[in-house]
Amino acid sequence: MKKTTLFLLMLTVAQASYSQDATKTTPFYSDVTRTHLPYKDLQALSMDAAIADFDQDGDMDILIANEHRPNILLINDGKGKFTNESAQRIPQINHDSEDIGIADFDLDGDLDIIVVSEDDKTNELYLNNGDGTFSDAGDRIPVTGTSNSVVIYDLNQDGAPDILIGNNGQNNALINNGKGHFKDETKERFGEFIDVTQDLTLGDIDNDGDQDLLIANEDANRLMINDGKGFFKDESKTRLTYRNTLEETREVDVADIDGDGDLDILYGNVQAFVENASRQNRLLLNDGKGFFSDITNTHLPKDDNRCFGISFLDIDNDGDVDIMTGNTNGAGFAGMTPFSVYLNNGNGKFTNSNEMLPESIKGRGFDIDFVDFNGDGIKDLFLSNRGSQDFLLFGKNN
Repeated sequence: MKKTTLFLLMLTVAQASYSQDATKTTPFYSDVTRTHLPYKDLQALSMDAAIADFDQDGDMDILIANEHRPNILLINDGKGKFTNESAQRIPQINHDSEDIGIADFDLDGDLDIIVVSEDDKTNELYLNNGDGTFSDAGDRIPVTGTSNSVVIYDLNQDGAPDILIGNNGQNNALINNGKGHFKDETKERFGEFIDVTQDLTLGDIDNDGDQDLLIANEDANRLMINDGKGFFKDESKTRLTYRNTLEETREVDVADIDGDGDLDILYGNVQAFVENASRQNRLLLNDGKGFFSDITNTHLPKDDNRCFGISFLDIDNDGDVDIMTGNTNGAGFAGMTPFSVYLNNGNGKFTNSNEMLPESIKGRGFDIDFVDFNGDGIKDLFLSNRGSQDFLLFGKNN
């Protein structure tokens, strides 16, 4: 082989190798935590974040459910830079805050807040004063419980948002009178059953135009089918596929993973309070009528993470939904664990990717939010970590 030809061959190989290495080390997101967040305030016990325009200035603010400490409200300057205005805007009370719901409960044109709490059994309702400051109206919630999850839905279709609460015990259905006062209609709408519920998720599972309810439990998960009037029937045994081993589900999410027009299910699993529970997350495929088959083994990467947060999101901007999980693998809630990203091939089959996020993004992931914070038309990430640094990542034009 001539020296010139050999040199060109070596150069081509080197360029290809460099190109591959560059691809592997160029994340789709840049970490702006230290420049755009009051980061020292966010080394907290973040259990959940809710994203909304609380001060009605056209950009997205962040509310954090802060376990055993006052909740945190971060106000956006319009360019994705946040200031901590918690003390000026929201009551600063210690609760075991777990999950957040946002809606205009009193129908006065601004967004209100409900935060459900676990150990101290105090569900917090905060009404917006119209200027992005909030007053305590917790006495309007007629139930208490060891609460882990909340979702908002107009159950009786009267134009006022109602509240569903997931508990360690009986879950609740609360009906809004249109002025932000609530009536307990749990028995009529749910029936009576006791679960250790960690998460609630709404979705039109059977494609009939109303929202059904998925319940993620430390025991058997449930699927409650809506009759169209906000009354639910437990059809879990006929519609869901259960595994033979123990399953402790921390979160459940729904999305159309294969582009066929129906909602599929992802369970985020842990081994925290149920001994010998399998950590493997599970993926269930909808047949179009709300009946599910388990496609975990063929469509989802194997993992042994304790997954406390999951999200369907198009993280690589290719038009299909991918998966991101927040993980906490250390004993108890110690250690620092990377977030996982699984990319969709367009047909609902997922592969592990370590190229989306900077390598430094590790924590104790509990919640994932995917929103355009800086107004550039590209969605960004806010990652909540229980007992470690929360992160803000800006999306890039890759």
